[in-house]
Amino acid sequence: MEDNKLIAAIEAMLFTTGRAIRIADMAKALEMPADAVSRGAEALARRCEEEDRGVRVIRLEDAYQMTTSREFYDILIRLETQPKKPTLTEALLETLSVVAYKQPVTKPEIERIRGVNSDHAVNRLIEYGLVRELGRAPLPGRPILFGTTEEFLRQFDVSSKDDLPEISPVRLADFQAEAESEAGVTVDV
Repeated sequence: MEDNKLIAAIEAMLFTTGRAIRIADMAKALEMPADAVSRGAEALARRCEEEDRGVRVIRLEDAYQMTTSREFYDILIRLETQPKKPTLTEALLETLSVVAYKQPVTKPEIERIRGVNSDHAVNRLIEYGLVRELGRAPLPGRPILFGTTEEFLRQFDVSSKDDLPEISPVRLADFQAEAESEAGVTVDV
């Protein structure tokens, strides 16, 4: 492998893993001698330093790791401490609605109502603090029950789940008809 390709391959491994990688492990992956890999890693470290990049490659005993240049720590701290407002996509809002109106509800129930896998949506809503685990359902497999949180009530300006707006029977019939046509089945509400 030519030097530039070796250096690029080492850079790709260090960037992708985000952790220290032993020289022996890189050598095995590259199917090359450890001393050649070590020289390649040192060349990458020099390039990062000479080109004044935002990252550095450091040696930690028998391993190398890609790290952030110290001169940018303040900027990174400011970036990470900026308040992040959760973005609720259509899928997240749909999932949140199911949880809010049907709680306590299991993930299989959410997926049956939505008609799609809801793992990501439920996990994201938990991460945002809008949904939480309430316990386990007394069903086979003991699936987790989900419900809304106090943060949900604050964000949507309701004092309890009983204050959620009611869905009009006409809108409910429209939703049911739409779901039935999409699924090609009849749903009982």
